[in-house]
Amino acid sequence: MDYKVLNPTIFLFATAIITAIVSLATGSSWSTIATIGIALLGIGTAIGLPVGLIGGAIISGAYFGDKMSPLSETTNMAAAISGVDLFDHIKYMMYTTAPSFIITLILFLGIGFYFTTDISSEQIEKALVVISTKFVISPWLFIVPIAVIAMIIKKVAAIPALFFGTLLGGVFAIIFQPEIVIEVSGASINSISSYYMGVINAMIGDVNFTTVNASINDIFNIEEADRTDLLKSGGMYGMLNTLLLIFCAMTFSGSIESTGLLRRIAEPIIKYAQNTGSLIATTACTCIFFNITTSDQYMSIIVPGRMFSDTYTEKGLAPENLSRTLEDSGTVTSVLIPWNSCGAAQSAVLGVATLAYLPFCFFNLISPLMTIAYGYFGIKIKKLDK
Repeated sequence: MDYKVLNPTIFLFATAIITAIVSLATGSSWSTIATIGIALLGIGTAIGLPVGLIGGAIISGAYFGDKMSPLSETTNMAAAISGVDLFDHIKYMMYTTAPSFIITLILFLGIGFYFTTDISSEQIEKALVVISTKFVISPWLFIVPIAVIAMIIKKVAAIPALFFGTLLGGVFAIIFQPEIVIEVSGASINSISSYYMGVINAMIGDVNFTTVNASINDIFNIEEADRTDLLKSGGMYGMLNTLLLIFCAMTFSGSIESTGLLRRIAEPIIKYAQNTGSLIATTACTCIFFNITTSDQYMSIIVPGRMFSDTYTEKGLAPENLSRTLEDSGTVTSVLIPWNSCGAAQSAVLGVATLAYLPFCFFNLISPLMTIAYGYFGIKIKKLDK
C-alpha cells in the first residue's frame, strides 16, 4: 500500500474496493476490518481524512464482500434458513447488492474529488522513509495472507487455518524482521527464547512503536488530540472487552428466543404484510428490529427467516426473495448499532465510534432501502413454480 498509488482523491473509492476484494476472498468482514482495514485507517488519517469517513468506506467494502462470498457464515446461514441453494442465493442477491455498491462507490468518489488536503508530496516521502527504515517491506510477505486465503478457498476448518496463518506469520517475522521481534520481546539479546517471547507478545499483548508513530505524526503536523497510532495493536488482550460483550449478547438473545418473548413481540407485525412490497418491507424492518433488540447479527437472520418463511410461500414468492431480504437488512445493519456485537467489535477494532462512521456506511444504509424498493416496484421478484 503506497501513497504513490493511492492519492487522496481516490483513496475512499479504492479503500471500499480493496476491502471488498479481501472480504470476498476470505468470507469475513471482521477479519478484513481487523487487518487491511486498520492499515487503511492509519493511512487515511495521515492524509487528513476524517476517521468516520474512512471507517464508512472500510465497512462498506468489507460488508459487500462478506455478503457476496460463499465462504461467509451469514451468507450460508441466510440461504440455509430460507431453504435456498447457496449459489442461487448469491446470484439473486446481485440484483440489489451490485446497484447498492455502485452507488456507494460513486458517493465515495464524489467526496474524494471535493476533498482537499494540506499534505505535500515531501511529507509523504518523509513518512515512507521513516517506515522503510524501521521495517523490511518485501513482496515475499504476501505469502502469509495468500496462504490463509488459499486455505479458506480449500474450505480448511477455521481454527487450523488461523493457527497455521499465525504460525507462518511468526516465522516470517523472525526471518524478515528479527530486530522488531527482539524489540517486542523486551529482551536485549538474540536468542530462541527472545524470538518466542516476541511472537507471543505480538499475538497476546500490546504492541506500539511509539517513536515511529510520533515521527509520522510530527511529519504530518497532526495535533496531539488527533494523533493516530498506525503501528499499534492490542492483540488478543485488546479484544477481551469486545468478546465479553459478544458473550453477553449471545446469552441475552438465546434466552429471550427460547422463552418465546421475541416471537410474541414480532408476530403481530406479520399482519401488515398485505402485498409483496409490504411483506419485504416488514421483513427488512423486523431484521433491523432484531439487530437492535437482540444485539446479535445471527438472530436477525434466523428468527425472521423462521417467522416469514410460510408467509412468503402463501404469497407465492420464491424463498430467494426471503434470503435476499434477510441479508440486505439483517447482515449489513448489525454494524450500525453500537450495542450490537458487530457494531461493538468493529468500533473497538478501528478505534472509531459507531455513530462516527454510521453516516458514511453508504452501502449498509442503502441496502435495506434498495431491497424494499425492489419489492414495491416488483423488480426481480421471483415467483414460486406452480
